[in-house]
Amino acid sequence: MTAGKSDPSAAVTRVEDVDLGVLDDTLSFFIRSLNLAVTRDLEARLEGLEVAHGTGRITALFLIGRHPGIRPSMIAAAAMKDRSAMARVLGDMEKQGLIRREADVADGRVQALHLTEKGEKLADEVRAIVRQSRDFFHDISDEEYAQVIDLLRGIYWRVVKSNQQKG
Repeated sequence: MTAGKSDPSAAVTRVEDVDLGVLDDTLSFFIRSLNLAVTRDLEARLEGLEVAHGTGRITALFLIGRHPGIRPSMIAAAAMKDRSAMARVLGDMEKQGLIRREADVADGRVQALHLTEKGEKLADEVRAIVRQSRDFFHDISDEEYAQVIDLLRGIYWRVVKSNQQKG
């Protein structure tokens, strides 16, 4: 048994005594666990707003605001969601009056997405809240935070590009 590790067969009464075993070397475990904790924190901050309690809405809101006329397929690819799931998210946002769909200027068969005035106001409000998300990681240094962001950003873009190449 390694130093700092408890006997796995002993009754565990404190979470810090849990021996994660194989999970301790599994990136997906840490990503999923942290995602749940970060999501709970963000949902609490967004409570009462029309983008709370759902995945993909904030991403869609920000990408449409940053890229007026963006296609739904590009938002799905950036959010790593399948097109049908993203279509449901966008449909809900349209019903809420946050976005509008127009025919693409270059190809009338394609949808171009735009924020409504209501969507733009909500995006500004949500952006201010999202910028506070650094508070969740208050116990790590700015340098560590920047390193984690850089590392995850690089992994994200490799996965997105790989998904695009797969079709």
